[in-house]
Amino acid sequence: MEGREAQRSSSGTKRGGWITFPFITGAAAGFTLGGVGWLANLIVFLIQVFNVKSINAAQIYNIANGSTNFFPIIGAIVADSFLGSFAVAAISASISLLGIILITLTVILEPLRPQSCNNGSSLCTPPSNVQYAVLYTGLAMASFGLGGTRFTIATMGANQFDKPKDREIFFNWYFFTFYFASAVSNTAIVYIEDNVSWRVGFGICAITNFIGLAFLLLGNRFYLYDKPQGSPFTSIVRVIVATIQKWKIKLSSNIEDYYYKHDGITETVTIPKMSFRFLNRAAFKTEGDVGSDGSIAKPWRICTIQQVEDLKTLIRIFPLWLSEANS
Repeated sequence: MEGREAQRSSSGTKRGGWITFPFITGAAAGFTLGGVGWLANLIVFLIQVFNVKSINAAQIYNIANGSTNFFPIIGAIVADSFLGSFAVAAISASISLLGIILITLTVILEPLRPQSCNNGSSLCTPPSNVQYAVLYTGLAMASFGLGGTRFTIATMGANQFDKPKDREIFFNWYFFTFYFASAVSNTAIVYIEDNVSWRVGFGICAITNFIGLAFLLLGNRFYLYDKPQGSPFTSIVRVIVATIQKWKIKLSSNIEDYYYKHDGITETVTIPKMSFRFLNRAAFKTEGDVGSDGSIAKPWRICTIQQVEDLKTLIRIFPLWLSEANS
């Protein structure tokens, strides 16, 4: 909170609050219009323009769509641990724009796509390796960019407000903007792609993505920036790495041999559980792991018992999550 107040007082420009709302929602609208616009009609595009068989086109679509749902996790980890939400959103939007431009070029430049099939003909020229490479590169970049902006910009928007009520109102309008833009993409832009031309449809996607990026960058002087606090995923990796490094160490039943502090604050002392006991090595103290003030000296070699137990909990519920994902 002190850092936020310092940002407010260090500049004559008002930072945070509702002044950031039009920039963030405008950016969200642009990114969604551009991202959903190319993704929603991807199967038809692959069949009609790239002569891809329907089954293969569906598989490519599933991979692209799945990637847009997976990449937000990567974006969240990077934003929380290293760069912050604004940097991740801006970089992702730039990558998305380049990807959409590359996809658009495949319908503008004839060498980047196979020859069109004759009406009623079953003999169609398949894409060359170079054409596939350009297509897949564009799809990968556009998918990564769409996933990277989807929720990091929502988190960034919520961080502009101090009052929970203001955050609730922001999220209501953010998701209204998100779903309204998705509806426009799934109807108007898809209609243009099918009935006007792919050039115009994809061109609109690129323009709206660019406008979204412009909105995001124009609001730069008004945003509040929170320092990366570290991601829970980083904690999980730390436990695994520390366990591997201490694999040959013999465990002790003495609770004093385990680390219970986090950032110098003592956690509630709990006896390490016997389930997945090998993970307890991550919290087992060895020489040089802990500083003279009780803080962690080697963060990738020592973790707290609570961090170890958190990973154990995730391991226990993982089968339940997996069964839900496959249902």
